[in-house]
Amino acid sequence: MTEAILLVGGRGTRLRPLTVHTPKPMVPAAGVPFLTHQLARARAAGVDHIVLATSYLAEVFEPHFGDGSALGLHLEYVTEEEPLGTGGAIRNAASYLHSGPEDPVLVFNGDILTGLDIRRLVATHETTGADVSLHLTQVTDPRAYGLVPTDGTGRVLAFLEKPQTPEEIVTDQINAGAYVFRRSVIDTIPAGRPVSVERETFPDLLVAGAHLQGMVDSTYWLDLGTPAAFVRGSADLVLGRAPSPAVPGRCGDRLVLPTARVAGDAKLTGGTVVGEGAFVGEGARVSGSTVLAGAVVEPGAVITDSLIGVRARIGERSVLTGTVVGDGAIIGADNELRTGVRVWCDAQIPTGALRFSSDQ
Repeated sequence: MTEAILLVGGRGTRLRPLTVHTPKPMVPAAGVPFLTHQLARARAAGVDHIVLATSYLAEVFEPHFGDGSALGLHLEYVTEEEPLGTGGAIRNAASYLHSGPEDPVLVFNGDILTGLDIRRLVATHETTGADVSLHLTQVTDPRAYGLVPTDGTGRVLAFLEKPQTPEEIVTDQINAGAYVFRRSVIDTIPAGRPVSVERETFPDLLVAGAHLQGMVDSTYWLDLGTPAAFVRGSADLVLGRAPSPAVPGRCGDRLVLPTARVAGDAKLTGGTVVGEGAFVGEGARVSGSTVLAGAVVEPGAVITDSLIGVRARIGERSVLTGTVVGDGAIIGADNELRTGVRVWCDAQIPTGALRFSSDQ
């Protein structure tokens, strides 16, 4: 297998304001755009040609990655003028593939951080003679996902929408967002209109008698669709819990990029990242968080499980927990922001304006 399609066209609405100026796959995780980790893992598995299916802020990708040669890849880009869904995006990218009708083509969703054994998924596809093979993972609570029951050989039996009652939970296996398609199957997806592989392509293939194979791989897996998940994924990459050859440094409690400045008595823990040109002041404590390029954390601030956007500023003694601060926003001194707060790009919060506890 030498080819893949990477679906990177989503608008990332659940991640806003992180995605106001930046497409979701380009938001930095562990010091580099998240997409870099996916490309590096695909390359390590033997993939050398990847088609990026872009849509939202499509103009951002090629200036950063170019032809892919710096990563040992051949990258091509195809842009959807109108969003086409997962299946439509795969079909739209098909003309850029070089594979023959029986060859395997790997397809990735662009917002999944995973330790999937890619070579094993391809080997499963080839040894079973499947038309499509799916990476499945097991989750403790599958109610938020579509279920994928399989028989004793791993052959997919059905695709079940999100279960509403305990009786509907017939398996803990869910679609984990990575597939291997027989090239000829991609050509059967309708062209020029939105198509969902999850809701249309896969169920229709089952009805037609196609062989869909599931492979359960329950190594690290995380959907980075929410700010809290994205922050956690970045920290897990730094800590070494999630595997990636693209982390720009040794795994550990912290990752400080070369031009960042951190005061000697500041404390960085839990997989914290401090980006290029950022500054963390005296006595600040930052845990499990990402401080993006050019951002400033002033002395005495305490930041936990949060993401601080490009050129944002956090004032002295402010306390942020589970918070996302958009690019260019300014949080004045002595504020307290708790889990779920999203501060929009370029917003300004005056000194001592927001608190969840007494000012004493």
